[in-house]
Amino acid sequence: MPADTTATAGTNAPPSPAPETAADAVEAAERRSGLRTIRKVAPYLWPDDQPWVKQRVVLALIFLAIAKAVTIGTPFLYKAAVDALAGETTGSPAWLLGMGAVGITVAYGVARAASVGFNQLRDAVFARVAQRALRQLALETFRHIHALSLRYHITRKTGGLSRIIERGVKGVEFLLRFLLFSVGPLILELALTGIVLAWAFDLSYLLVLVITIALYIWFTFAVTEWRVKIRREMNAQDTDANQKAVDSLLNFETVKYFGAESREADRYDRAMEGYEAAAIKTGVSLAALNFGQSLIITTGLVIVMVMAAIGVNAGELTVGDFVMVNAFMIQITMPLNFLGTVYREIRQALVDMGEMFDLLEQPQEVADRPGAPALEVTGGEVVFEDVRFAYDAARPILKGVSFRVAPGETLALVGPSGSGKSTIGRLLFRFYDVTGGAIRIDGQDLREITQESLHAQIGVVPQDTVLFNDTIRYNIAYGRPEAGEAEVEAAARAAKIHDFILGLPDGYDTTVGERGLKLSGGEKQRVGIARTLLKDPPILLLDEATSALDTETERSIQSELKMMGQGRSVITIAHRLSTIVDSDRILVLEAGEVVESGTHDELLARGGRYASLWARQSAGEDLDR
Repeated sequence: MPADTTATAGTNAPPSPAPETAADAVEAAERRSGLRTIRKVAPYLWPDDQPWVKQRVVLALIFLAIAKAVTIGTPFLYKAAVDALAGETTGSPAWLLGMGAVGITVAYGVARAASVGFNQLRDAVFARVAQRALRQLALETFRHIHALSLRYHITRKTGGLSRIIERGVKGVEFLLRFLLFSVGPLILELALTGIVLAWAFDLSYLLVLVITIALYIWFTFAVTEWRVKIRREMNAQDTDANQKAVDSLLNFETVKYFGAESREADRYDRAMEGYEAAAIKTGVSLAALNFGQSLIITTGLVIVMVMAAIGVNAGELTVGDFVMVNAFMIQITMPLNFLGTVYREIRQALVDMGEMFDLLEQPQEVADRPGAPALEVTGGEVVFEDVRFAYDAARPILKGVSFRVAPGETLALVGPSGSGKSTIGRLLFRFYDVTGGAIRIDGQDLREITQESLHAQIGVVPQDTVLFNDTIRYNIAYGRPEAGEAEVEAAARAAKIHDFILGLPDGYDTTVGERGLKLSGGEKQRVGIARTLLKDPPILLLDEATSALDTETERSIQSELKMMGQGRSVITIAHRLSTIVDSDRILVLEAGEVVESGTHDELLARGGRYASLWARQSAGEDLDR
């Protein structure tokens, strides 16, 4: 930033600060994100409610301190062994030289083994702390994603989202381990080595060491900053390529329908081309970093060794001192060699975790109010009272919709696309909150009760039933996981799919494939019906449950849906009017408003909008035209 200046003689205004560039803004945001990330991760290392975590962290730090103390002392044993072999009697303590060259060499080996052993003990003790933090963050992220609104999930990219979570969770483990056990210990070791060199020799050795390390760190950080920008670009390309791959695989059938395998491969390859270019830059920059680091360290090492050699020739130092200086320099070279990698990975971990914490900070659009009670369904009455709603304020969807579904009544909603039918279903399930009016179940405003209790009282059969890539039994039992085998089979019988399941080689243990691709549309729909029957909700929402099926399958399933609705309050969102002729009442929606209401016969006799829709559909025309 430019230095502050003062206006002169009141005639010149203070100079404006230099405009912030996009790169400056990104770096500032990253610094804020890094500090935020560290603040968020710190409680996982020192939680107030779990003392065992604190105990393990302290124990790991004790093992770390012992390991570093042994590491710093090891070169003295090396020096003593050399002095003993060279016949020097003044370079090392008499008690140590009394052990003899062989004894000192054995002690040197034990010290090296102890250093490694205590480091491994440190890792073993800390492993549970790191894995606990990883598990908690992963679970917190998973729960939060499920708590986000439907609006977010409609716009998200599944592949990119999974990569953000994956990289973020891995970043947590790296940050916890390396920030605590690499950067801190490295600083401690460098400080101790400098003190030892200044005490055992003179300040000139310390000065060379400080200058070497300062140049090394400056060069490492400067080049690594450049590499972080390349890595960020590489991450973006990787996320894009992964998203395209997942998107293509999720639309496998569509790709096949249009013979687009080559087109999809080219699309994926173009994304990977960008990743390849960024990866090449990463490789080249790594080579430059490694060579520069080696040159700086080697120069410092040579200078210190020359100084020690001059001291030996002058009789001021022993050969053991010369070897010890070399051992210290090589000893600090090893952790310094990892400094660039550790710094880059910490920076990258902070970026990756920042993305994950950005996700965790995504606002929950629909949230329970504090202390909200559970929904109590006594009859199942559903009331929409002057409901208004808009996904975008500039484009209202519902414009004052009012209706009542009495307990045990079946209400059908019809109308062209965009009239608001599906929006009514989403509002009833409280995927969104109304922007005006109210929705009540047995007199209770949906905004005043918990979402969990609301969802437990409503069963939904969607237009396209999506199944988990698991067994048929698992998918049916998803409606009520605690249900027994007999209850699952009873639900399957009621949905007229039990005999089909028994005819499969693995019966109820048959895996349905991703999104249920191994089953036909009618079979998936019957599994969905069985799942909802097992849930046994008092309120049922049929969201165009048969519109995607052929006429014969639709007629077969329609009878099951009718049987399912007995004794329940049912709202049916219909595309084919023939499926709702027996409804107790039909609402005709157009442009977000109720334009007609009545039974099938009443609406036909009225000769209005519904009669027109019926005539057009009977003639084979689409309602949406």
